[in-house]
Amino acid sequence: MSRIYLIRHGKPATTWGQEGDPDPGLDETGAAQARAVALTLMALPPAERPTRVVSSPLNRCRETAQPTADALGVEIEIDPLVGEIPTPKALAQADRGAWLRKAFTGKWSEIEGDLDYQSWRSSVSRAVGSREGAAVFSHFVAINAVMTDLAGEDQVIAFRPDHASISVFDLTQAGLNVVTRGPEASTGVL
Repeated sequence: MSRIYLIRHGKPATTWGQEGDPDPGLDETGAAQARAVALTLMALPPAERPTRVVSSPLNRCRETAQPTADALGVEIEIDPLVGEIPTPKALAQADRGAWLRKAFTGKWSEIEGDLDYQSWRSSVSRAVGSREGAAVFSHFVAINAVMTDLAGEDQVIAFRPDHASISVFDLTQAGLNVVTRGPEASTGVL
């Protein structure tokens, strides 16, 4: 058995519903959350502490992951498979918010776009499950992809991880199992 920690990025400087940088970093609160994640993970008993750090390629995840990588003395492994849900190619960036809001209220099998989102969900779950001993820094929807895939649920949103929320999984012979969900909170998503 091996632990995997799945962490939502800290509070970004802007959110997906606002205009501006499509790949924002963290604001001051998010930077403090990133440091708190590192302290929490480093306070674990050595046998439970992650030994590697994996991140979505987006700035908010990489910036959340960096204090943990620094504390562990490792480089961040960038993995697009734990990244943000892909937007349909024909959709303008300005329309992403409306597309996401509609997707959030529905089922994986009903998301409109040029991608099979049920397959995407499974690929995120497999990617997380392949990162034995890692702290994986990801996104709201990707975390829901893992949670709903493991539970066999079709709704897109089944869990509302707060910024810097840490969910814990065990990787066993039978596969990935949820040990604890991280804190849920009212969030800027929805």
